[in-house]
Amino acid sequence: MPFHVQKIGVVGSGQMGAGIAQTASQSGFEVLISDVSRESANQGKVTVEKALSKLVQKEKLTRADAQAVLDRINPVGDLADLAPCDLVIEAVSEKPELKFQIFKKLDEVCRPEVVLASNTSSISITEIAQKTKRSDRVAGMHFMNPVPVMKLVEGIRGLQTSDDTFRMIKAVSEKMGKTFVASADVPGFMVNRILMPMINEAVFAVYEGVGGIEDIDIAMKLGTNQPMGPLTLADFIGLDTCLAILNVLFDGLGDPKYRPCPLLVKYVAAGWVGKKSGRGFYKYDV
Repeated sequence: MPFHVQKIGVVGSGQMGAGIAQTASQSGFEVLISDVSRESANQGKVTVEKALSKLVQKEKLTRADAQAVLDRINPVGDLADLAPCDLVIEAVSEKPELKFQIFKKLDEVCRPEVVLASNTSSISITEIAQKTKRSDRVAGMHFMNPVPVMKLVEGIRGLQTSDDTFRMIKAVSEKMGKTFVASADVPGFMVNRILMPMINEAVFAVYEGVGGIEDIDIAMKLGTNQPMGPLTLADFIGLDTCLAILNVLFDGLGDPKYRPCPLLVKYVAAGWVGKKSGRGFYKYDV
C-alpha cells in the first residue's frame, strides 16, 4: 500500500457502518467506530457481535476468532477520537449537508496524510472533497449491502483525488477481500446509475397496476436470474435511500427518466422505508 494502514475509522454505526467495521476487523485492521454518541457507537458493535454469533453457530467462524474480531473494534463518541486512524470511512445517511459537516470536521482532527473516504452511493466525491483542505486525499469507497457478504467495492475518484490515494483505497478494499472497480464521479456512479432506474420502474409497475408486488418480484427473479426481486431489494436498501439516490440522479442529470415514482415518495412520507422500519413493500418483524 502507498500508505501503511493499520487503524481504520468508521463514521456511522448503522447497518453499513457496522458492516464495514466488521469486514475491516475480520481482515486484520484495528477499527474505531464513531457516532453521535458512544452509546450509538456501542450499538454498532452489538450489531457486529450478533452477526459474528450467527457465523459461529453456522461453524463458519470459531468462537475465538469471533472474539478477536470484536476485540479489534472500539466504539468512540466523537470524531476527534478518530485522530489516530490512518484511513477514515464515512458511512452515514445520504444527506449531503451531513456528509459535508463530517468531512470538514475530519479534516480538522485527522493528520494531514490521512485519507478520508465516503461510502456515499450517489453524492459527488469532488463536492465532498471541496469541504476539506486535502482534496487529493479524498475518495469514494462504495460498499454494497450487506458489507460482509457482498464482494464489490466501487471506487470513485474525485476531480483532485491523487493516484496514491486511489491505489491505497484499492489495496485496502482488496485486503478486505473485495473486488474493486473504478467509477467516474458522476451522479449514481456505476451501480446505482443502472440499479435505481430498475427499482424505480418496478415501483411504477406497482403504481400503474401492471402487476402485484410479489408477481413483479417473482417475474424479475425467474425471468432475469436475479437473487431477489427489485421491490424486495429496495426494502433491504431502504426506500428512503432509494429516493435520495433517485433525487441525486434526477437533479444531477436532469433527465426525466430518473424522476422518482410518486408511490415511492408516498411510502417514504408514510415512514414505510423498508425492512429497517418494519414496513416497505413487504412487512417485517423488527
